[in-house]
Amino acid sequence: MSLVDDAARVRVNAYAPFSNFKVGAAIRSVEGRLHLGVNVENVAYPEGTCAEAGAIAAMIAAGDSRIAEVAVIADSPDPVPPCGGCRQKLAEFADGDVAVTLATTGGATLKTTVADLLPGAFVAGHMANS
Repeated sequence: MSLVDDAARVRVNAYAPFSNFKVGAAIRSVEGRLHLGVNVENVAYPEGTCAEAGAIAAMIAAGDSRIAEVAVIADSPDPVPPCGGCRQKLAEFADGDVAVTLATTGGATLKTTVADLLPGAFVAGHMANS
């Protein structure tokens, strides 16, 4: 089973009653474990959670610390890139050359990297106290 298959499997559990735009994410950590996430909407739209953020939270909760590979799938005509906040989160937990596969339920895929998604990531070294 591929990482896209894992993201597709969990995507059906997404909670998207307002947009009906369900997204699934799968992360393989450098430790080799699989971590999954789905989007969870809220009636106060900005308070929802993205699938990528959920998978990252699951990875951290499991005790893993770095991302080795990412897959995200949505029911869309074209592959949908992560939002800006999730791009930043991915950049904080993955090296720039980490593979990201963006997929659709119709079978289209786009392969990219974390660095290509967010070429100017903000890093801890930019902060005065780091």
